[in-house]
Amino acid sequence: MYRPGAFLISFGLPFVVYSFAFLCNDITGCPVPSLLSPSTLTLEKLQRDTGLLAHGWNKLFTWEATFWVLAYYAFSLVLLIVLPGTEVDGTVLRNGGRLKYKFNAFSSAIFILSILGAGTLLQGADFPVWTFLWDQYVPIITVNMLIAFFMAIYVYIASFTVRPPSAQNKSLRELAAGGHSGNMIYDWFIGRELNPRVTIPIVNFDLDIKSFMELRPGMLGWLIMDLAFIAHQYKLHGTVSDSIMLITAFQALYIMDALWMEPAILTTMDLTTDGFGFMLAFGDVAWLPFIYSAQTRYLAVQPVHLGLYGLAGVLAVQGIGYYIFRASNNEKNRFRTNPNDPRVSHLEALTTKSGSKLLVSGWWGTARHINYLGDWIMAWSYCLPTGIAGYVIDKTGRVPVGGVLDSDSVVQGEAKGWGMIFTYFYLLYFAILLIHREMRDEEKCARKYGADWETYKKRVPYRILPYVY
Repeated sequence: MYRPGAFLISFGLPFVVYSFAFLCNDITGCPVPSLLSPSTLTLEKLQRDTGLLAHGWNKLFTWEATFWVLAYYAFSLVLLIVLPGTEVDGTVLRNGGRLKYKFNAFSSAIFILSILGAGTLLQGADFPVWTFLWDQYVPIITVNMLIAFFMAIYVYIASFTVRPPSAQNKSLRELAAGGHSGNMIYDWFIGRELNPRVTIPIVNFDLDIKSFMELRPGMLGWLIMDLAFIAHQYKLHGTVSDSIMLITAFQALYIMDALWMEPAILTTMDLTTDGFGFMLAFGDVAWLPFIYSAQTRYLAVQPVHLGLYGLAGVLAVQGIGYYIFRASNNEKNRFRTNPNDPRVSHLEALTTKSGSKLLVSGWWGTARHINYLGDWIMAWSYCLPTGIAGYVIDKTGRVPVGGVLDSDSVVQGEAKGWGMIFTYFYLLYFAILLIHREMRDEEKCARKYGADWETYKKRVPYRILPYVY
């Protein structure tokens, strides 16, 4: 029963990521012109519009991209090991043990961003990192996809060496509760082992693969791609639009906040429940940095100028979403780690038979997954600045003057509105993702708390949006 969905997602998501890269481009338009005339669409026209006809396999894969992407991963690992960090005990595992984690994602990000900032000050938009990320965009996607497939295969095979805990086996390795169904494709997709780890030789460092992939290099890679697209917009148009700056600022806030609050991931479903398989590996390093940056990539070619009222409106949407997201997550994290904290000690909680407590007041008394509402509201602020998206590249006017693209080269024309398929896709996808995650949360909690969960649902009847869902 698991196989069709897991198979389709595993091999369908790469197709979606490539579609975004090829069908919305700076060669012919967004979407490519041949898609606007489906009655005359041919494979040759599509290949020409996407650049595949001219560049072939070099459009998909290069050794240069492979080398530098692997170097980025290696550098991220070195910073994890070398830079000072906070040593934290993880949550209690089913076997009673607690894994140790080292967290320094925020300082690592500051280190990398400082290097990029210095390079930009010296060389501006021509800084080689920015030009490389734009010119090698598709091969970079390919390498990250290959890394995701490799990691998923590796941890799946390694998971068969996990032994049941016993007096002789003191290992803290264990399988994820839902990751050993017996269906090979599903288990590979969802992840068999809960917290796969490898020991780095020489330095004898225990690398937790899942926590490493969760916030770096993919999360920081998302911000780096945004910055590269800002540089490209300036290089093409000689200016930087308020829209691309606003989206990047919003996403930078979200990303840096997640890195700063890195220890909070220990209480998330990804760390406590899900195994590490293709779903998380691909999502962390192939889907997140490239799909989530689709709006800034679009604006790099077709700038949108919001003006004062447009900025104010988008800022209001972002502010509301971020407040709900951060306030609710902080409340949950504080209550879980220290229920006597004065900021949460006044909250009412339902005590379950297992001794766990479920909040029935405060943010978590309004909806059982209220943080997802904040997440989705913020998603609107990433898409709205792209406006009624869509553009066509007019090659007759595509003649750079002094390195600046003639503004008449990029026109909306008949593509106006159709580009929203790419720039607003994140809203639809994210809504589906959050509802799917919420349903999995509900199933997990129902198994864990039994009748107490039914009592809790009566006290807090709404799932995400109060009085609606």
